[in-house]
Amino acid sequence: MAEEKVGPRSRRERPAKAALSRAGIVATAVGLVQAEGLARVTMRRLAQELDTGAASLYVYVRNTDELHAAVLEELLGAVDLSPVTAKGDWRDRLERVLTSYAEVLFAYPGLAQSAMVARPSGEHYLKLIEALLALLDEGDVPKGQAGWGIDILLGFATASAAEHSAPDPRTKKTVAPGEEWAALANVIRNVSAESYPQLAAHGTDLLAGPGKARLAWGFRVLINGVLSTPLPEGEAK
Repeated sequence: MAEEKVGPRSRRERPAKAALSRAGIVATAVGLVQAEGLARVTMRRLAQELDTGAASLYVYVRNTDELHAAVLEELLGAVDLSPVTAKGDWRDRLERVLTSYAEVLFAYPGLAQSAMVARPSGEHYLKLIEALLALLDEGDVPKGQAGWGIDILLGFATASAAEHSAPDPRTKKTVAPGEEWAALANVIRNVSAESYPQLAAHGTDLLAGPGKARLAWGFRVLINGVLSTPLPEGEAK
């Protein structure tokens, strides 16, 4: 029997591609973040994964920044909001929610840097803000201070994750944050007490403590500050 020749498949014989949608694009982007890291999630790479042209994606997502904001919004669904309805001191429960938020950023190298400028506005982000405001309200924090305090609390958590997240091994970054910190620590330990008396006196304190303890302490400082610091005169509502 003669061997049947196999030629190029007709487009009509190929499985139909799923129709593009914003939800599908974001879901694919999240999968790429988990598999390849945020740095690889570009419009071109995403179009390749979806077997389409990059121009087709701009109908649903304006640019890479908006795409990263949408990815952040999706991943915020992993933040643990259960402390809101738990028992215990409201400060401790607020700290637990903020820590969970920071842990999401730590889990995805590069996401924290994106979160510094990303502006998610979806359901997960709104639920996070609602939870934080509910706990501040439970602590009788005035509304104005609570509103301004949210920005400070989330900003501190985001900045801490951006500064201390482990580098993504899939990127080409040659110097890890840990190496940079070690170099700085070495300089501080060896400063001249004559030229830098305060640095020499406080060097050990500047470098002491594990990251988690410093993060938790920072949250407590900010929470107590939000509670006790009124807005500038004329700004309170």
